[in-house]
Amino acid sequence: MLIPPAVAAELSSECAPAAVIDLMREPPPWLQIIAPKHIDRSLGLDAGETEAIALALELGIKPILMDERKGRRVATQLGLLKLGTLAVLEQSAARGWINFEEHIARLRITNFRLQEQIVAGARERLKAKQP
Repeated sequence: MLIPPAVAAELSSECAPAAVIDLMREPPPWLQIIAPKHIDRSLGLDAGETEAIALALELGIKPILMDERKGRRVATQLGLLKLGTLAVLEQSAARGWINFEEHIARLRITNFRLQEQIVAGARERLKAKQP
């Protein structure tokens, strides 16, 4: 997974959940922090979203993890494939990699805002995929 420095800073801030701060103290090998070379500050997004979009465009990576509504809109306008945290959790659960309910419960104790209708939709899709 690639993240720009502004996202790394957000994940390391005192507002982040303790487990995330701990992760960022010694990032695992699968997490790389890469600075984009060209940043379009005119997008009207926060630094993390702006840098994430810039990095995805520079590297030609279409899927981008973006949860903020305005960032998702801009990413789509720029031809990126927006994925939210819940979509990543749903896809991971569908592949049997994680327990969806366990991870939703873990998100609930953080500052992450969940939209119940999206959680319910993910549950329904996962249930329909069960044999």
